[in-house]
Amino acid sequence: MLAKILRPLMLLLTVFLVACDQPAEESTELNDAQRNALELRVEERWRARIAHDWEKAWEYTSPAYREVFPKHLYVKKFSYTANWELTGLEVTNYDPSAAVASVVVRVMSSPTKQTSAAAKAIGTMPRELHERWILVDGEWWFSANY
Repeated sequence: MLAKILRPLMLLLTVFLVACDQPAEESTELNDAQRNALELRVEERWRARIAHDWEKAWEYTSPAYREVFPKHLYVKKFSYTANWELTGLEVTNYDPSAAVASVVVRVMSSPTKQTSAAAKAIGTMPRELHERWILVDGEWWFSANY
C-alpha cells in the first residue's frame, strides 16, 4: 500500500526536479528600460554625428573597437560632405544570446555644398541606415564592425 502512494510521489518529485534544472528561457524582447537606454544611446550618437563631432561619436563605439582604433584615427575617416537630420529610429531585432540589437535609423541627408547640378537636383533625401548595437556590462555600444 505504501509503495502505491510513494511511487507517484517520487515520479512527481523527479519531474519537478528535472523541470527546475532546466535553464529559464531567455526573453527575445527588450524590456522597456533596456529599449529606452538603447534608443537614448542611438539618439546621443546621432546628435554627435549631426554636429560633426566625431570625437564624441567615437565614444559610443564598443570598448573592443576603441582598444584597436584610437580616437584620432576614427576622426580622420569622416568627411563633412553631408548634413543629416534624425527623423526616427526603430529597434527591429534583439538577440539575447549575443546581446546584439538591430536598429534602423532614419535620417534626411543633404550635401553640405551644392557644387554640382546633380547635388542641387538631388537635394535632401531620406535614408534608412541599419546599425548593430551590442550590450556590454549593461551599457549599449555601437558596433562599428557591422
